[in-house]
Amino acid sequence: MTNRQANVQRKTTETVITIALNLDGEGDGRISTGIGFFDHMLHHVARHGLMDMTVSAKGDTFIDDHHTIEDVGIAFGQAIRQALGDCEGITRYGDAIIPMDEALVLCALDISGRGLCYYELSPSAEKVGEMTSEMAPEFFRAVAYNAGVTLHLRQLSGVNSHHILEAAFKAFGRALAMAVERSERVKGVPSTKGVI
Repeated sequence: MTNRQANVQRKTTETVITIALNLDGEGDGRISTGIGFFDHMLHHVARHGLMDMTVSAKGDTFIDDHHTIEDVGIAFGQAIRQALGDCEGITRYGDAIIPMDEALVLCALDISGRGLCYYELSPSAEKVGEMTSEMAPEFFRAVAYNAGVTLHLRQLSGVNSHHILEAAFKAFGRALAMAVERSERVKGVPSTKGVI
């Protein structure tokens, strides 16, 4: 079986993003976005998602982190979609409940072809490191829409904003790994429609 890989470039007047993705990797993340905490979160997605991912982003962070984080989400979602191809043989659904000290976050996703995101996390800090907390839902929405994934993220407990966000990114990586996993028992595309 060949590895499912993708290379995506996104260039705008605000950002230049390059992503190389291998869904059948070992969890190797090489991330450089200019936003330290965001890099840390993407490393968790790669590691717990068992995917090899190289992300290079140069954006107008002198303004704020919005354009860079959203555009990385767009490109990452496109890379997931590209790497999955026709989705034959995948498990399709994935879920994880991840603790990070006092924080507990649930992630459930469906590679449905319909990009939807339901985000119910409430980190209290305006920023964690140089990442604005309100950019987390923007990232996940961009990924879900461009990957064609129905994504639910829900905070079950938590006080520390770092812990809440870290649990969310870890849960997303773990759920995504489960959903993209290939199974010999799945024949063709896992949908009664015959396509995703």
